[in-house]
Amino acid sequence: MTDFPHIPGFEGVDNVQRPVFSLITETTFVGETAPHHHNKAQLMYVIGGVLTLEAAGGIWTVPPHCALWIPGGVSHAGRMAGRIKIASLYIDPGLAAPLDRDCGILFVQPFLRELILRFDSLSPKADMDCGREARLISVLLDELGAAPLEPIHLPLPSDRRLRRLTESMIENPGLRFTIEEWGARVGASNRTLSRLFQRETGMSFVRWRQQLHVGLALQRLAQGELVTNVAGELGYESISAFIAMFRRMLGTTPARYFGEMVSGVPERRERKTLARDEGDQTIVTAANIVPLRRP
Repeated sequence: MTDFPHIPGFEGVDNVQRPVFSLITETTFVGETAPHHHNKAQLMYVIGGVLTLEAAGGIWTVPPHCALWIPGGVSHAGRMAGRIKIASLYIDPGLAAPLDRDCGILFVQPFLRELILRFDSLSPKADMDCGREARLISVLLDELGAAPLEPIHLPLPSDRRLRRLTESMIENPGLRFTIEEWGARVGASNRTLSRLFQRETGMSFVRWRQQLHVGLALQRLAQGELVTNVAGELGYESISAFIAMFRRMLGTTPARYFGEMVSGVPERRERKTLARDEGDQTIVTAANIVPLRRP
């Protein structure tokens, strides 16, 4: 594991005597951070590049113009390859209480982006009077609570047979084996695997594979790969079949998805937001999204 380049305050964010602040880092780096946690909640906003983190028992990949919400106390470790620019927003636990207790990837619209950057602790404009800071924090929390969460969710199972199967699919996402063929390889029947997938991930085998493909596609498209190449690498017989799957999962095409990232005007509606819903009992608490292959 390679040490992460030094970020001012990275090792001691809990000691910073501000209720809300952000740290902005731009680097060219290949490696991983050591696992760590802090009492403050953290929003890791990816301005450029693609970030992969391990948190809450799984792996999350964050495309540009999105952010990963990490509640206070959750251990996490980052992984990156190449140039990346990140704004990390830290929020005191009491202020973060109305927000979700689970990790999640959210779409950062332009106004929220400007608020995150406004709290940059190294900015000449960082000093402000208490009243102004309190008002900006109130607006920031409102915007965070209303931010749409991206429905890209890839729970990782614990069953030994499912782990063998899912790890093989992650390493070779272009394989198009049926669940019967996978069952023959891991020593389980179609019926057993179907039941285990539903019980451990909350989704079917086919849905899980599509979630895997969407996450990997976002990762590669964000790095500039052509849709044609991505579709072929993921085992789709045609571009139209890949685009149809992408649209079915995210409600829009790859081109429009990344166009929305730039414009900040999402078409993908009816999203869950980051505001905590105490009455929602349907959320599967598991890792979101797609690992990069380890070098």
